[in-house]
Amino acid sequence: MGFVDLHVHSNASDGTFSPSEVVRLAARTGLDAIALTDHDTTAGIAEASRAGVQYGVEVVPGIEVSSSYQGREIHILGFFVHPEDPALEHVLEQFRERRDERNREMLRRFAADGIILTNEELCAGNPNTVITRAHVARALLARGLASSMDQVFKKYLQYDGRYCPSKAYLSPGEVMDALLSGGAFVALAHPFQYKLGDKGTQELTAFLAGMGMKGLEVYHSSHNRLESMKLQAMASAYGLLSTGGSDFHGSNKPDISIGWGRGGLKVSSLLLDDIKKARQS
Repeated sequence: MGFVDLHVHSNASDGTFSPSEVVRLAARTGLDAIALTDHDTTAGIAEASRAGVQYGVEVVPGIEVSSSYQGREIHILGFFVHPEDPALEHVLEQFRERRDERNREMLRRFAADGIILTNEELCAGNPNTVITRAHVARALLARGLASSMDQVFKKYLQYDGRYCPSKAYLSPGEVMDALLSGGAFVALAHPFQYKLGDKGTQELTAFLAGMGMKGLEVYHSSHNRLESMKLQAMASAYGLLSTGGSDFHGSNKPDISIGWGRGGLKVSSLLLDDIKKARQS
C-alpha cells in the first residue's frame, strides 16, 4: 500500500512551488499520487501532468472552488476535472472577473495610503498565476510591513476591512453543477475549518450530498484524530467516500509538508482507488 496527497497547491494559485516542482517534491517524498487542487483555476494541471510522467507520480487533475454557505466561505474540491470543460470554464471566468475587480479595488486602497504594489511583486515569478490575498500578503511581508503572514492578514487583509473588499461567491449549486457536468468527483474540503460545530458540519455535508457530492475530506492537516473519526462517521452516514490531503502551499504554510501535513498525516492510496472505482460505476 502506498500513500497519496489529494489536496495540493502550486503557484498557479496561492502556493509557492511551480506545478512541476510540486510533483518533483511528491516524488522525493515517496508519494504514489497527488491531486493538484489550486484555488479556482486549472492553469497548473498541464505542467503538473507532464512532470508526473517524468517523475513517476500520478497527477489527478483537480481544483478547489470557493463558495459560501450560511454566510461563510466554503471550499469544494473537484477531482478528475477537465480544464477544457465549457461549464467549468464559464464558472472560472466568472471567478476571474470578480477576483480581478476585487484586486483592483484592493490595490487602489493600498495606493491611496502610499503603498504601491507592482504586478511583478504580486506575481512572484509566475505571470499566469491567479492573484490571491496570499500574493498580496507576501508582497507586504517583503516590504517589511509585518513580521509574519498571519500578522499581514490580520492587519491588512481581513475581508470588509480597510483594504480588502468583501468577496463575492457563486452559490454551492452553481459550483456543484459546473463540476458534476464535467464528470468530476466532488468532495467538501476541510469541513471543520468553517467552525459550524458538529451539527452544522453535518447539515452542510447533507446539503451538498443532496446535490450530488460523493466525498468528504476526512483526513487533513487541520484535523485531529477525533475530528477525523467524526467525519468518517458522517461520510458513512451519507454514503460518501473519504478523501484526504495536506493542503500543501509551500512557504505560504511552512508548517505543512506535502504528503505528511504537520507530521502525522498519511493518506492511503486505497482512497484514490475507491474514488476511481466510484467514477466507473
